Amino acid sequence: MQNILTMLQINAQNNFYKLRKSVDRNDWAYAAPTDVNAYYDASFNDIIITAAILQAPLFSKDAPKYLNYGGIGVAIGHELTHGFDDIGRQFDKNGNRLPWWTNETSNAFDRKKKCMIDQYNNYTVAQVNISISGEQTLGENIADNGGLKEAFLAYQNWARINPNMDKKLPGLTKYSAEQMFFMNFGLTWCAKLKDQAARLQTQIDVHAPNQFRVLGSTSNFAEFDRVFGCKPMQGNSRENKCQVW
Repeated sequence: MQNILTMLQINAQNNFYKLRKSVDRNDWAYAAPTDVNAYYDASFNDIIITAAILQAPLFSKDAPKYLNYGGIGVAIGHELTHGFDDIGRQFDKNGNRLPWWTNETSNAFDRKKKCMIDQYNNYTVAQVNISISGEQTLGENIADNGGLKEAFLAYQNWARINPNMDKKLPGLTKYSAEQMFFMNFGLTWCAKLKDQAARLQTQIDVHAPNQFRVLGSTSNFAEFDRVFGCKPMQGNSRENKCQVW
Protein backbone atom coordinates (compact mmCIF):
# COMPACT_ATOMS: atom_id res chain seq x y z
CA MET A 1 0.00 0.00 0.00
CA GLN A 2 2.79 2.41 0.89
CA ASN A 3 4.55 1.72 -2.42
CA ILE A 4 1.37 2.53 -4.35
CA LEU A 5 0.85 5.78 -2.43
CA THR A 6 4.48 6.76 -3.06
CA MET A 7 4.11 6.14 -6.80
CA LEU A 8 0.89 8.19 -6.88
CA GLN A 9 2.70 11.08 -5.20
CA ILE A 10 5.61 10.88 -7.64
CA ASN A 11 3.27 10.78 -10.64
CA ALA A 12 1.29 13.74 -9.30
CA GLN A 13 4.49 15.75 -8.87
CA ASN A 14 5.57 14.89 -12.41
CA ASN A 15 2.18 15.94 -13.80
CA PHE A 16 2.32 19.29 -11.98
CA TYR A 17 5.85 19.80 -13.30
CA LYS A 18 4.61 19.28 -16.88
CA LEU A 19 1.66 21.64 -16.45
CA ARG A 20 3.29 24.74 -17.98
CA LYS A 21 5.79 22.94 -20.16
CA SER A 22 5.44 22.38 -23.92
CA VAL A 23 3.76 19.14 -24.92
CA ASP A 24 6.25 16.31 -25.41
CA ARG A 25 4.85 14.33 -28.34
CA ASN A 26 7.30 11.50 -27.67
CA ASP A 27 5.97 10.95 -24.15
CA TRP A 28 4.31 7.58 -23.45
CA ALA A 29 1.32 8.60 -21.40
CA TYR A 30 -0.58 5.35 -20.92
CA ALA A 31 1.76 2.39 -21.09
CA ALA A 32 5.27 1.35 -20.14
CA PRO A 33 7.51 -0.60 -22.53
CA THR A 34 7.09 -3.59 -20.20
CA ASP A 35 3.28 -3.63 -20.63
CA VAL A 36 1.86 -6.08 -23.15
CA ASN A 37 -0.20 -3.41 -24.85
CA ALA A 38 -0.83 -1.25 -27.89
CA TYR A 39 -2.97 1.86 -28.13
CA TYR A 40 -3.96 4.86 -30.21
CA ASP A 41 -3.97 8.37 -28.76
CA ALA A 42 -6.34 10.64 -30.70
CA SER A 43 -5.04 13.85 -29.09
CA PHE A 44 -1.54 13.06 -30.39
CA ASN A 45 -2.67 11.12 -33.47
CA ASP A 46 -0.11 8.42 -32.78
CA ILE A 47 0.00 4.73 -31.96
CA ILE A 48 2.18 3.05 -29.38
CA ILE A 49 3.33 -0.55 -29.76
CA THR A 50 5.22 -1.62 -26.65
CA ALA A 51 8.31 -3.81 -26.66
CA ALA A 52 6.60 -6.37 -24.43
CA ILE A 53 3.85 -7.15 -26.95
CA LEU A 54 6.43 -8.21 -29.55
CA GLN A 55 6.43 -11.87 -28.50
CA ALA A 56 4.55 -15.04 -29.43
CA PRO A 57 1.82 -15.58 -30.40
CA LEU A 58 1.68 -12.04 -31.78
CA PHE A 59 5.24 -11.82 -33.06
CA SER A 60 8.42 -13.83 -33.42
CA LYS A 61 11.34 -12.95 -35.66
CA ASP A 62 11.70 -16.63 -36.58
CA ALA A 63 8.02 -17.27 -37.31
CA PRO A 64 6.55 -17.43 -40.82
CA LYS A 65 5.23 -14.07 -41.89
CA TYR A 66 1.63 -15.31 -42.07
CA LEU A 67 1.71 -15.79 -38.29
CA ASN A 68 3.21 -12.36 -37.61
CA TYR A 69 0.77 -10.59 -39.92
CA GLY A 70 -2.12 -12.48 -38.29
CA GLY A 71 -0.82 -11.49 -34.86
CA ILE A 72 0.99 -8.18 -34.43
CA GLY A 73 -0.05 -7.11 -37.95
CA VAL A 74 -3.72 -7.17 -36.97
CA ALA A 75 -2.91 -5.36 -33.70
CA ILE A 76 -1.13 -2.58 -35.60
CA GLY A 77 -3.97 -2.35 -38.12
CA HIS A 78 -6.43 -2.17 -35.22
CA GLU A 79 -4.65 0.83 -33.71
CA LEU A 80 -4.35 2.58 -37.09
CA THR A 81 -8.08 2.15 -37.67
CA HIS A 82 -8.83 3.83 -34.33
CA GLY A 83 -7.84 7.07 -36.06
CA PHE A 84 -11.01 6.69 -38.13
CA ASP A 85 -13.46 5.19 -35.64
CA ASP A 86 -16.33 7.07 -33.99
CA ILE A 87 -13.91 8.90 -31.65
CA GLY A 88 -10.70 9.14 -33.68
CA ARG A 89 -12.45 10.61 -36.70
CA GLN A 90 -13.24 13.73 -34.66
CA PHE A 91 -9.53 14.63 -34.40
CA ASP A 92 -7.40 15.98 -37.24
CA LYS A 93 -3.86 14.94 -38.20
CA ASN A 94 -2.38 17.11 -35.43
CA GLY A 95 -4.65 15.77 -32.71
CA ASN A 96 -6.94 18.79 -32.65
CA ARG A 97 -10.65 18.10 -32.22
CA LEU A 98 -11.95 19.65 -35.42
CA PRO A 99 -14.70 18.73 -37.93
CA TRP A 100 -12.44 17.81 -40.85
CA TRP A 101 -14.90 15.49 -42.63
CA THR A 102 -17.52 16.66 -45.13
CA ASN A 103 -21.18 16.22 -44.23
CA GLU A 104 -21.48 13.61 -46.98
CA THR A 105 -18.65 11.54 -45.48
CA SER A 106 -20.03 11.86 -41.95
CA ASN A 107 -23.49 10.74 -43.06
CA ALA A 108 -22.06 7.74 -44.90
CA PHE A 109 -20.04 6.81 -41.81
CA ASP A 110 -23.17 6.98 -39.63
CA ARG A 111 -25.05 4.69 -42.00
CA LYS A 112 -22.25 2.14 -42.03
CA LYS A 113 -21.69 2.15 -38.27
CA LYS A 114 -25.39 1.40 -37.61
CA CYS A 115 -24.95 -1.97 -39.31
CA MET A 116 -22.10 -2.81 -36.96
CA ILE A 117 -23.98 -1.64 -33.89
CA ASP A 118 -26.92 -3.87 -34.79
CA GLN A 119 -24.62 -6.82 -35.51
CA TYR A 120 -22.90 -6.77 -32.12
CA ASN A 121 -26.14 -6.05 -30.29
CA ASN A 122 -27.23 -9.52 -31.37
CA TYR A 123 -24.29 -11.28 -29.68
CA THR A 124 -24.88 -12.83 -26.26
CA VAL A 125 -22.23 -14.09 -23.85
CA ALA A 126 -23.72 -17.49 -23.12
CA GLN A 127 -21.54 -17.97 -20.03
CA VAL A 128 -23.45 -15.24 -18.17
CA ASN A 129 -26.43 -14.80 -20.54
CA ILE A 130 -25.78 -11.10 -21.11
CA SER A 131 -26.04 -9.36 -24.47
CA ILE A 132 -23.23 -7.17 -25.79
CA SER A 133 -23.82 -3.46 -26.35
CA GLY A 134 -23.01 -2.62 -29.95
CA GLU A 135 -22.97 1.08 -29.08
CA GLN A 136 -20.60 0.69 -26.14
CA THR A 137 -18.13 -1.44 -28.13
CA LEU A 138 -18.49 0.38 -31.47
CA GLY A 139 -15.06 2.00 -31.65
CA GLU A 140 -13.22 -1.23 -30.83
CA ASN A 141 -15.38 -3.23 -33.23
CA ILE A 142 -14.62 -0.80 -36.06
CA ALA A 143 -10.92 -1.13 -35.23
CA ASP A 144 -11.11 -4.94 -35.06
CA ASN A 145 -12.82 -5.22 -38.43
CA GLY A 146 -10.55 -2.70 -40.14
CA GLY A 147 -7.35 -4.03 -38.60
CA LEU A 148 -8.03 -7.59 -39.75
CA LYS A 149 -8.58 -6.48 -43.34
CA GLU A 150 -5.54 -4.20 -43.38
CA ALA A 151 -3.22 -6.89 -42.03
CA PHE A 152 -4.51 -9.54 -44.43
CA LEU A 153 -4.12 -7.28 -47.46
CA ALA A 154 -0.65 -6.32 -46.23
CA TYR A 155 0.28 -10.00 -46.00
CA GLN A 156 -1.01 -10.62 -49.50
CA ASN A 157 1.16 -7.78 -50.76
CA TRP A 158 4.20 -9.18 -48.95
CA ALA A 159 3.57 -12.70 -50.29
CA ARG A 160 3.20 -11.32 -53.81
CA ILE A 161 6.58 -9.60 -53.61
CA ASN A 162 8.22 -12.55 -51.80
CA PRO A 163 6.79 -15.69 -53.43
CA ASN A 164 7.49 -19.07 -51.82
CA MET A 165 9.37 -17.49 -48.90
CA ASP A 166 6.99 -18.61 -46.15
CA LYS A 167 7.41 -22.25 -45.12
CA LYS A 168 4.65 -24.40 -43.68
CA LEU A 169 4.83 -25.58 -40.09
CA PRO A 170 5.31 -29.26 -39.16
CA GLY A 171 1.98 -30.95 -38.52
CA LEU A 172 0.06 -28.09 -40.14
CA THR A 173 1.03 -28.58 -43.77
CA LYS A 174 -2.57 -29.18 -44.84
CA TYR A 175 -3.40 -25.53 -44.13
CA SER A 176 -2.58 -22.74 -46.57
CA ALA A 177 -0.59 -19.68 -45.53
CA GLU A 178 -3.76 -17.57 -45.69
CA GLN A 179 -5.65 -20.04 -43.50
CA MET A 180 -2.82 -19.96 -40.99
CA PHE A 181 -3.03 -16.16 -40.94
CA PHE A 182 -6.62 -16.35 -39.71
CA MET A 183 -5.91 -19.23 -37.35
CA ASN A 184 -3.18 -17.29 -35.59
CA PHE A 185 -5.45 -14.26 -35.42
CA GLY A 186 -7.99 -16.41 -33.58
CA LEU A 187 -5.30 -17.85 -31.31
CA THR A 188 -4.26 -14.40 -30.08
CA TRP A 189 -7.71 -13.91 -28.54
CA CYS A 190 -7.94 -17.32 -26.86
CA ALA A 191 -8.95 -16.76 -23.23
CA LYS A 192 -11.04 -18.15 -20.39
CA LEU A 193 -12.81 -15.97 -17.82
CA LYS A 194 -14.57 -16.59 -14.54
CA ASP A 195 -18.25 -15.71 -14.53
CA GLN A 196 -17.63 -12.54 -12.50
CA ALA A 197 -15.00 -11.31 -14.95
CA ALA A 198 -17.14 -12.16 -17.99
CA ARG A 199 -20.11 -10.32 -16.49
CA LEU A 200 -18.06 -7.24 -15.65
CA GLN A 201 -16.39 -7.13 -19.07
CA THR A 202 -19.70 -7.34 -20.89
CA GLN A 203 -21.23 -4.59 -18.78
CA ILE A 204 -18.45 -1.96 -18.75
CA ASP A 205 -15.67 -2.81 -21.22
CA VAL A 206 -15.48 -0.94 -24.53
CA HIS A 207 -14.03 -4.11 -26.06
CA ALA A 208 -16.31 -6.95 -27.07
CA PRO A 209 -15.59 -10.28 -25.36
CA ASN A 210 -12.70 -12.05 -27.04
CA GLN A 211 -14.66 -14.67 -28.96
CA PHE A 212 -16.78 -11.99 -30.62
CA ARG A 213 -13.72 -9.96 -31.58
CA VAL A 214 -12.85 -12.98 -33.74
CA LEU A 215 -16.34 -14.06 -34.84
CA GLY A 216 -17.53 -10.53 -35.57
CA SER A 217 -14.63 -9.41 -37.73
CA THR A 218 -14.22 -12.66 -39.67
CA SER A 219 -17.95 -12.83 -40.40
CA ASN A 220 -17.73 -9.48 -42.20
CA PHE A 221 -14.65 -10.29 -44.29
CA ALA A 222 -15.27 -11.79 -47.73
CA GLU A 223 -11.63 -12.93 -47.92
CA PHE A 224 -12.19 -15.14 -44.88
CA ASP A 225 -15.06 -16.82 -46.72
CA ARG A 226 -12.87 -17.35 -49.78
CA VAL A 227 -9.93 -18.76 -47.83
CA PHE A 228 -12.04 -21.34 -45.99
CA GLY A 229 -14.53 -22.00 -48.79
CA CYS A 230 -17.52 -20.61 -46.87
CA LYS A 231 -20.71 -19.33 -48.39
CA PRO A 232 -22.76 -16.45 -46.95
CA MET A 233 -25.01 -17.65 -44.10
CA GLN A 234 -22.88 -20.78 -43.76
CA GLY A 235 -21.37 -21.14 -40.29
CA ASN A 236 -20.13 -17.77 -39.09
CA SER A 237 -20.38 -15.99 -42.45
CA ARG A 238 -22.82 -13.09 -42.76
CA GLU A 239 -24.83 -12.48 -45.92
CA ASN A 240 -25.07 -8.71 -45.38
CA LYS A 241 -21.60 -7.88 -44.19
CA CYS A 242 -21.01 -4.77 -42.12
CA GLN A 243 -18.15 -2.69 -43.56
CA VAL A 244 -17.12 0.67 -42.16
CA TRP A 245 -13.58 0.54 -43.55
